[in-house]
Amino acid sequence: MAYQKHRILMVSDFFYPNFGGVESHIYYLSQCLLKLGHKVVVMTHAYGNRSGVRYMTGGLKVYYVPWRPFLMQNTLPTFYGTLPIIRTILIREKISLVHGHQAFSTLCHEALMHARTMGYKVVFTDHSLYGFADVGSIHMNKVLQFTLADVSQAICVSHTSKENTVLRSGVPPEKVFVIPNAVDTAMFKPGPERPRGNEIVIVVISRLVYRKGADLLVEVIPEVCHLFPNVRFIVGGDGPKRVRLEEMREKHSLQDRVEMLGAVPHARVRSVLISGHIFLNSSLTEAFCIAILEAASCGLLTVSTRVGGVPEVLPDDMIVLAEPDPGDMVQAIKKAISLLPKIDPQIMHERMKKLYNWHDVAKRTEIVYDRALKCPNQNFLERVSRYLSCGAWAGKLFCLVMIIDFLLWRLVQLLQPTEDIEEVPEFTVSNHQDREMFLNSSEVQSSR
Repeated sequence: MAYQKHRILMVSDFFYPNFGGVESHIYYLSQCLLKLGHKVVVMTHAYGNRSGVRYMTGGLKVYYVPWRPFLMQNTLPTFYGTLPIIRTILIREKISLVHGHQAFSTLCHEALMHARTMGYKVVFTDHSLYGFADVGSIHMNKVLQFTLADVSQAICVSHTSKENTVLRSGVPPEKVFVIPNAVDTAMFKPGPERPRGNEIVIVVISRLVYRKGADLLVEVIPEVCHLFPNVRFIVGGDGPKRVRLEEMREKHSLQDRVEMLGAVPHARVRSVLISGHIFLNSSLTEAFCIAILEAASCGLLTVSTRVGGVPEVLPDDMIVLAEPDPGDMVQAIKKAISLLPKIDPQIMHERMKKLYNWHDVAKRTEIVYDRALKCPNQNFLERVSRYLSCGAWAGKLFCLVMIIDFLLWRLVQLLQPTEDIEEVPEFTVSNHQDREMFLNSSEVQSSR
């Protein structure tokens, strides 16, 4: 049987130039799928003056649609406002499958809804963990239940994340695959030599927000500095909790022992990591945490809170786990300091090469795409019946949303027939010179 190439549209509110776990996942997965011969197009919202169509490394095409972020890099929910542009992209690029990322992305949910209305197969990847008790989580879980009621297949980045997603959305477990994140070991590698001297440097690189445990750092850092006079902290990242860390530094007169770097560009993360010995992650909830992989690939011993999918990420001899409690975290750092003489950064890096690889992630994702495309087609009435099972009131509301979406799609088809939408010519990197041009360029704006 001939090897089937797919035409994939990746959709999320989170992408370059923003940096984070979701953004890295989409970028590296797309690059590896392109190398496997698939066509990959990314759709996200505009970032500042970055609007329109852009080409990135390897010929990755990105649509920055003219929607502005509303809250936490998410676009304002419109339900139906994105239908015409999503339909145009799907037809122009001859897409066969839509892959949405992140439960908090409104653009992702809308794209999956419209794609199912138009008969496309869809895959959803959940990158986060959510609770069940607070108001925000309750509403988010209902939205996820609506989206996953008609999804072809779903992916989670850890087994803990899968359990959380299945419980929140009610999606059948057999539809959910576990495919972990990975790390670019060619980019994140140890320095030529380990930092010398008696000083021990603990590195923190994180968004300084409540969910990432910034409040824990405020209590942990002074205690560690008191117990170990030779320990110094480097804190990279920005956010609303940065003020608390600045106040802590002033209160305990730790200006010479706690260096605040502010926001760190992704290209500079490695240079910060290789200047330290221990990486500290204080997250209160985490589905996977790519930052831990990057630190381990650079040869740092990790100290992390035992939350979410973090215990699944690294072998026991590469990480010291602690409860999200200041006292327990201080003891974990104390244990990590005693283990430092046994850590060989180069050996740790070689182990990470074998443990996590983006090409392996891409090949496993291919299997999910194959299964999604083999799912039987369902008519509109069969799909509506699935939404009705989402709840006494919510089910009826979901059905109404989908009926309106179906009618609007038919109206758009009348106003702009499919044959009036020009399909884009196939793009291939035809020779070695062109390939080198794309591999060496960070970004090329299309002539459109």
